[in-house]
Amino acid sequence: MIKTILLDIDNTLYNYDSAHEKAMAALCDYCKEQFDWEEDKTKNLIKEAQQEQKKRLQKDSSALHNRLIRFQILLEKEEKAIAPYAMEMYQCYWNAIIYHAQIEPGVHQMLQKAKEAHIRIGIATDMTAYIQYRKLAKLGILSMIDFIVTSEEAGAEKPEEVFYRLCLEKAKCRPEECVMIGDSLKKDVKGAQAMGMKAFWYHPQEDANQECVPIIHSFFQLAEVL
Repeated sequence: MIKTILLDIDNTLYNYDSAHEKAMAALCDYCKEQFDWEEDKTKNLIKEAQQEQKKRLQKDSSALHNRLIRFQILLEKEEKAIAPYAMEMYQCYWNAIIYHAQIEPGVHQMLQKAKEAHIRIGIATDMTAYIQYRKLAKLGILSMIDFIVTSEEAGAEKPEEVFYRLCLEKAKCRPEECVMIGDSLKKDVKGAQAMGMKAFWYHPQEDANQECVPIIHSFFQLAEVL
């Protein structure tokens, strides 16, 4: 019997790739206006800053997702003033992501069915807590969530065991009573299964061909099961 459903956010509850593309366009427009940088230069500088950020950390952690630090590194390298540009670039990017984030079809119905069945709803996501809270609020489901685990809080990214142990601690149920749903086979599906949890790979496209991996193409499928 399932007592808790864990949900990833990015590319699961909404299409991150689409929103990111629009956010990068907004950021390139900002850099063109402020620094007269062409789009290719801005994107290359951001990529280089991300690589430097990862090099300094030497391991996966929520800090790698911090765009403020990334833009700070970029500006320092280009010998540009930190203020006000770092904060403005950060706000430009994330405000665009939030604005363009649209909840995936069937999520509201699935959550409502879960509530009616007295199944707890948890969020299991990499990233920093503040930004993920903003996304859930924009998607209109924050009030339906019972608990949240971010990699910032856990001190480790999925699929690390310590991350999923915290999820189970908050879920207050046995691993086999918990199901994880996410778009990453490694982080969401394999990570949860390694802890004895059930898992579904969320893959909206119909081209999936993964043996022994439960797949859902739509949240309406899950709503029907519940």
